[in-house]
Amino acid sequence: MNSDIRHLDFNLLKALDALLDERSVTRAAERLALTQPAVSGMLTRLRESFGDPLFVRAQRGIVPTLRAQQLAGPVKQLLSDIEAILQPQAFEPASASMTVNIASTDYALRAVVVPFLSALRQQAPNIRVAVQPVDNQALSGQMDRGDVDLALVTPDSTPPGLHAAPLFDESYICLMRSGHPAAQKRTLSLDRFCELDHVLVSSSGGAFSGVTDEALAELGRSRRVTISVTSFLVLPEILRISDLIAVVPRRLAVNSDDLVLREPPLAIQGFNKSVAWHERTHHDPGQRWVRSLLIDTCKALR
Repeated sequence: MNSDIRHLDFNLLKALDALLDERSVTRAAERLALTQPAVSGMLTRLRESFGDPLFVRAQRGIVPTLRAQQLAGPVKQLLSDIEAILQPQAFEPASASMTVNIASTDYALRAVVVPFLSALRQQAPNIRVAVQPVDNQALSGQMDRGDVDLALVTPDSTPPGLHAAPLFDESYICLMRSGHPAAQKRTLSLDRFCELDHVLVSSSGGAFSGVTDEALAELGRSRRVTISVTSFLVLPEILRISDLIAVVPRRLAVNSDDLVLREPPLAIQGFNKSVAWHERTHHDPGQRWVRSLLIDTCKALR
């Protein structure tokens, strides 16, 4: 008898299960799409492995020994468990319970995460989301360790080796309070734009220039930035209490009913937003569903 599982072929267990069900070498061979001699040979190996005849001839087919009957339930359960392991895991959003870790910029928190969470809560209320700031220098290691599942980044800031999908192309709009003197006209001239006091968002903190100033410099012009903040989230409050103006990504101006939007009087280069993820989550059904929902939510807001 050879009781070492390392020497027991998985296909032998499938043959044993078929023989137990069919009680016939011929019918078991048909079920397994094998020849009758092949199944007979497998039965010989099974007898050697278990040290028992397992089946004896009867008037019609074969009948299992007591040892074979004892093996019937465990063998069928084992085959079922192995089959479940090999089958793709089913994912049901409505009943799914998992945690998704998202690395997001301040801008993406408002432009991407908020509408995504609204859709997620409706379809998968038991999925938890943990949002943390994007750290471009540490992102690769965070992805490798599983600390971050999804990163909302730009293509040029995406670490090499990650999967990525585009979300949308972003452009810029001017934002000011409804009672702002410059809001009385439907268009904003370049001269008036440069005369106004501006507030700028600097993610690193302390900067008083950005892409708008680069565009102005190409025209030989400049503007006056009097306030620099690190968060887009505080920007509407600053605009509501002052005569400052801000150039912001267009998606941040959504649901700003008490603020006025004006097209910039010059061309300002926009940017692309994308979502990145690691190979370790690439094939996971739950993560794939979450990624699809995030991407579809962004497409719906275009």
